[in-house]
Parts: sequence; structure tokens; C-alpha cells
Amino acid sequence: MIEVKTIDKPDERRDFPRGHLEALHLTGLDFAVGVFEPGWRWTESVGPLAGTRSCEVHHNGFVVKGRMRIRMNDGSEAEIGEGDVFVVPPGHDAWVVGDEQVVVYDFAGGMAKEYAKAKS
Repeated sequence: MIEVKTIDKPDERRDFPRGHLEALHLTGLDFAVGVFEPGWRWTESVGPLAGTRSCEVHHNGFVVKGRMRIRMNDGSEAEIGEGDVFVVPPGHDAWVVGDEQVVVYDFAGGMAKEYAKAKS
């Protein structure tokens, strides 16, 4: 069976302060496009929805545009930007660097399934 979907028609959209996520759900793959505006920071924009001190979602991604800084709970940091492919394990904060919108494609599935969903 072949499945094809377009990011122009996502299965769902989740809005959060200074950004949003659009998700596509296929058999064996949950794919997300994350859009983060200047001033976005996980601890301020998504943390209150998640109810955790840091992001507990695993990310396998590709940066389409913009720059983002990531700080792990152990204090290690990295900056990702346009054209970078990245893997970030659970337990981190992240924020937009500069005045440009950040667009990220996430292939790990966790972002599409649980990111920015309010915990009950």
C-alpha cells in the first residue's frame, strides 16, 4: 500500500503562543512541520501545555529555515540552522535565535503525536 499526503493539507494543526505545528499521520510515520516565531521559547510557549519542566519529546528533524538554540537538561547546548539535520533526545529547552521564523520538519513521530497537547 502506498500512502501519499501533502504538507499543504495536514491532518491536524496545533497552535501555541508564537508558533504552531501541523501534523500528518501515515502508516508507520507521523510527520510534523513546526513553525516558531521570533521570541518563541519552549519553556514559555509549550511548557505550560506539556506540564513538564523541559521538552520530553524525542526529535529527529531537519531545519528548513531560521536558527534555534537547544539546551539539554545537563547544560550542554547546540545551535541548529537552515539545512541542518538533528537528533535531540528528551530533556531539553529550545528557543528561536534572531528575528527570523524557524521552520522544522520532524520525523520522529513524538512531535506529531504529543507535542503541544495539553496534559489531562
